[in-house]
Amino acid sequence: MSLRVRGMFWIGVYILLVFAPLFALLLLPTPEGRNFWLELSVALGFAGLAMMGFQFALTARFKRAAAPFGMDIVYHFHRQISLVAVLFILAHPIILFILDPANLERLNLITAGWQARAGVLSLLALLILIGTSLWRQRLKLNYEAWRTMHGLLAAFAVGAAMVHVAIVGYYVEAPWKRVLWIALPTFWIGLLLYVRLWTPVRMLRRPYRVTAVNEERGGSWTLQLQPVGHGGIRFKPGQFAWLTLWNSPFAIKEHPFSFSSSAEQAGQLAFTIKALGDFTATIKEAQPGKLAYLDGPYGAFSIDRHQAEGYVFLAGGIGITPIMSMLRTLAEREDTRPLLLFYANNSWDDVTFREELEQLSQRLNLKIIHTLDEPPEGWTGETGFINAAMLKRHLSQRFTSRDYFICGPDPMMDAVESALVEIGVPLNQIHSERYSFV
Repeated sequence: MSLRVRGMFWIGVYILLVFAPLFALLLLPTPEGRNFWLELSVALGFAGLAMMGFQFALTARFKRAAAPFGMDIVYHFHRQISLVAVLFILAHPIILFILDPANLERLNLITAGWQARAGVLSLLALLILIGTSLWRQRLKLNYEAWRTMHGLLAAFAVGAAMVHVAIVGYYVEAPWKRVLWIALPTFWIGLLLYVRLWTPVRMLRRPYRVTAVNEERGGSWTLQLQPVGHGGIRFKPGQFAWLTLWNSPFAIKEHPFSFSSSAEQAGQLAFTIKALGDFTATIKEAQPGKLAYLDGPYGAFSIDRHQAEGYVFLAGGIGITPIMSMLRTLAEREDTRPLLLFYANNSWDDVTFREELEQLSQRLNLKIIHTLDEPPEGWTGETGFINAAMLKRHLSQRFTSRDYFICGPDPMMDAVESALVEIGVPLNQIHSERYSFV
């Protein structure tokens, strides 16, 4: 089955799971004497609740379901569909307030009944969840603390909404509907247990040991790992894994990083990490012998998924990491296809893997185009951003027969994607990886 067909299948499964409960609950028997707007309000509330419940499935990291899209796309969808779900849920009480302004009294948690209290508390939890996710960095929330709070708020919001539905009782009075409404939260709770219990147990059984931590150019460090008592991870070049280094996998203190090592060496893994935050700044302190845990591999950003006559890589800063994995893998495979790398950095000293890239250009049919924001005196190479004019200067007439892989800061990736489209590269040959999952 092709990736496109598998992708359509999983999209269909998601739509079915989200909307089937709504259609089932609206089947007979239904309450009488209710107008269209009242029914629309209820329908939006049920649809929004189902979307929120199945958010647990989107973050459960099911490899088969995520494979056609890539885990980064699944997480971005998770974020966007959360906004849609909250809009649906907000529309539910707003319509009720418009139909009968007296319903505004239900916002008073002191005087309102428990059905209203549960609904209001659920909505407040959702709004806090969305707000802290959208503005986490502005609020200066620690990533690990935010993740814990995010999970607790999500569980509370869905639980309170279920209490609201059960107390109101409309549309769930029939025995078979009660069974359905019991099955749904049971499934959602099962997903939560899968993520918080089973996945850490699985990681705990397959530990890794730090063998070395090497400093790289550009303020980055390469963490080298070796499997302990097992064969390691088989991954595609360009994929990533969630790394837990200083804690137990039950601590929910994991971070996603691309493999920088060759996919041909499952027993010798490496992650190259730039010191940009609280966790990444501690990588250099890891000592050989320290245990680490991995959940992976994930991601669709790989040359092994997109066979072409040649490849063009476009990297910015530490975005070279997954591309380095691809180049090292191609070198071990003695691949002879034409390769072109555009690599943007602030200065010449910031070019991570500078010396090894030069060596790889001798082993591979690889041409490297460095572009710098602050070039040294006498620099004759490219400067500034990667744009359409720069691409045209270096791409041959056969550029449409190649696939393009982009990784770097979001503004750089947006600009490069637009430039590639501008010069006529087909969209299905442009592949990018983004790690801003929050």
